[in-house]
Amino acid sequence: MSARNGVLSDTRELRVVGFLCNWCSYGGADTAGVARFEQPTDLRIIRVPCSGRIDPLFIMRALVSGADGVLVSGCHPRDCHYAEGNYYARRRLELLKQFLPITGIDPQRFEYTWVSASEGARWQEVVTKFTNRIHELGPAPRMQGGSGYDELCLKQIEEGVKQGPACPCHKERAL
Repeated sequence: MSARNGVLSDTRELRVVGFLCNWCSYGGADTAGVARFEQPTDLRIIRVPCSGRIDPLFIMRALVSGADGVLVSGCHPRDCHYAEGNYYARRRLELLKQFLPITGIDPQRFEYTWVSASEGARWQEVVTKFTNRIHELGPAPRMQGGSGYDELCLKQIEEGVKQGPACPCHKERAL
């Protein structure tokens, strides 16, 4: 991680997984990259068709397997490419956030937000703020039963996103 501009001070990389909507947030991250905004390098992005496709179990799996933090970012409300996917995501993710303390996972290790494709500066701010928070929390305590955080785990989660259940607006369009 870089320490330029005093934005990030810890040089050790932690494991942060980001689920980004293809239509908005992934574009926002790309816009930030094209504009050469400085961003933390800790984030491992999983590109999803819509935030409504994210099963909360994918987030749990990442956290249980050793991710130090998980960030979900989708389209702004009323700006979803599939009309309602981000509303379904918001309901599921808010419930997950309330459920995390019951599982022993610090809810500060999870966040969801909305970033559009034109908001490269906002993406930089969101990802930097979240990554700094994870660095302040330090490495996540290892949980029993996790298979371990590695590239295979992330690939399995990506496959699950592709094949997994979707929000009702995606199911209707698939028929």
